[in-house]
Amino acid sequence: MQRMLVADDDAAIRSILKEFLEDEGYDVAEAGSGADVLAALASKDGSAPDLVLLDVRMPDKTGLDVLRELSNANKNGSQLPVIMMTGFGASNVAIEAMQLGAYDYITKPFNLDEVLVTIQRYFERQALSQQVKELSSRLGERDPNEIIIGNSPAMQEVYKTVGRVARSDATVLITGETGTGKELIATVLHRSSSYRAGPLVKVNCAALPETLLESELFGHEKGAFTGAIAQRKGRFEMANKGTIFLDEVGEMTPSTQKKLLRVLQEREFERVGGSVAVKIDTRVISATNKILPQEIEASRFREDLYDRLNVIDIYLPPLRDRRDDVPLLVEHFLDKHRGRAGAGPSRISQSALRELMEYDWPGNVRQLENAIERATVRAQGGIITEEHIDLIGADSRRFIDIGQHVRHGTRLRDLLGDVERQALSEALTQTDGDRIAAAALLGLDVAELQERLGALNV
Repeated sequence: MQRMLVADDDAAIRSILKEFLEDEGYDVAEAGSGADVLAALASKDGSAPDLVLLDVRMPDKTGLDVLRELSNANKNGSQLPVIMMTGFGASNVAIEAMQLGAYDYITKPFNLDEVLVTIQRYFERQALSQQVKELSSRLGERDPNEIIIGNSPAMQEVYKTVGRVARSDATVLITGETGTGKELIATVLHRSSSYRAGPLVKVNCAALPETLLESELFGHEKGAFTGAIAQRKGRFEMANKGTIFLDEVGEMTPSTQKKLLRVLQEREFERVGGSVAVKIDTRVISATNKILPQEIEASRFREDLYDRLNVIDIYLPPLRDRRDDVPLLVEHFLDKHRGRAGAGPSRISQSALRELMEYDWPGNVRQLENAIERATVRAQGGIITEEHIDLIGADSRRFIDIGQHVRHGTRLRDLLGDVERQALSEALTQTDGDRIAAAALLGLDVAELQERLGALNV
């Protein structure tokens, strides 16, 4: 049973919270002063509370005084098991409490259901953090810039596939939208393969025109073209006894595709302008955000090359299909950007986190990292709130978690209103504000659309 400590100098408030929380299954103790709170948290007999509801106005030591002492004693800077209770509108107190390490705050007068939800989120987050620690201990120390983050079922399937194929020499095709982390998967595959002692050479096939791409991949002989003043090794030759990662392989021209096919079939090639075959022993991993079967249908990609590249297929799901991973990713990026100049905060408010989880992330994990990095700079050392989060088209890209709303007791009328409001907003966005076109898109007549827009203040 999880232990709670309700700390308030008002005995009536303590009594109400104690009775309510005990009915919800918590073991609840009371404290009437700041000194009592510090003593309870310092207890070594196993009775220390798992979470404290701490009022700001306390005799002998205020709630903030207690937090300061706890913060000074908290050498590793981890989150404190404290939810502050503040008066309505005391934003300066709330902000300072968050900066000192409190998990969250609630304002008086409070709604008991909101108190319960905040408490439940704390314990859910603690459980998730413990899972991450256990997973990290099993994996051992990893470079923080190269950790694959995510515990969702979709990512668990990715891990299984990576684990099965990493030690093989098979050619791998990594597919998925831009920003999902395909290059990271390639790095993990290389480091776990029999080629790990060799180099990992990366090529962005979309960044170079055809003539330069061929020279980059296969090298060139002296005099092969204007400016070729010496022989130059290509990326395939550099990757001998290692791995070459061909990113955005779907952007290759037919001519380059043909030459790549020969490399995969015969494990040899000629440099541009040369006639001597260069033999290689290189593992090939490629990636694309295109749907290659559709490119084959449109005669833009060779089917025989696709078959050679796609010996093993690893699909990386978009972030919108693994929203449960967003809190883990946010924590990871906060850790990553915490020490940068102008980026002070290491915490994010629950309302800001909810906004991030409701967004559909067209740019995937890369976009999320950029959003967190911007937010840490904008917050300038304070807690990240919704005003620091800058999301493209956020109103039309919000995701409504029906299950979460039902669990939290949202009325059906309010939930349906949110869904309808989002649908109307999206229709107007897609039609550039043309209400006639928007009405047609939603199967409404214009008068009905106008009525709904007015009723929902869209």
